[in-house]
Amino acid sequence: MLLRRMLLIALTIVPLAACGSMRVQDFQNNEPRLRLEDYFAGQTKAYGLFRDRFGDVRRQFVVTIHGDWDPQTRTLTLDERFRYQDGETDRRVWTIRKTGPHSYQGTAGDVPGTARGEAYGNAFTWTYQVDLEVDGSSYRVTFDDWMFLQEDGVLLNTADVTKWGFEVGTVTIAFRQVDGTDVDADAQAQVLTGE
Repeated sequence: MLLRRMLLIALTIVPLAACGSMRVQDFQNNEPRLRLEDYFAGQTKAYGLFRDRFGDVRRQFVVTIHGDWDPQTRTLTLDERFRYQDGETDRRVWTIRKTGPHSYQGTAGDVPGTARGEAYGNAFTWTYQVDLEVDGSSYRVTFDDWMFLQEDGVLLNTADVTKWGFEVGTVTIAFRQVDGTDVDADAQAQVLTGE
């Protein structure tokens, strides 16, 4: 009797979980429209934090991003400079190619393989792996990224981070477009000199 009741509960929960799965196509009519090549061309600044699976904030950071869109090759290059609250710095350079009206593929030095994503309406999602360096060791984790463009040019990003299918934590980031005078002077100098 107990086994049958547990089975009924499980069969009820599984379809409900499947129905709750978000699809990027569900946002196709939402405004404002998010086009990565438009939003990230030029200077962007982002503010973020990482929460572990228990909800505790483990890291906070600011990212200065310089983006170049090449319409000939349909390629967006993003030079991201991270500055963490503890003073540590990092850099990631994305090469993102628009492969269709809604599809994108991206590569970066610490991203094994290729990130694949889609944009519809005000939403963009993609999944990729990252090799994270922690205390001299490297850990490969998976990011399930969702971005939503809001009014006034604010872009909200949330990413679930997992390893072997188990939750590691969540990254939350808010992006805003800036002009050259609003970018950190040291980060801007690094972008200009290529350091």
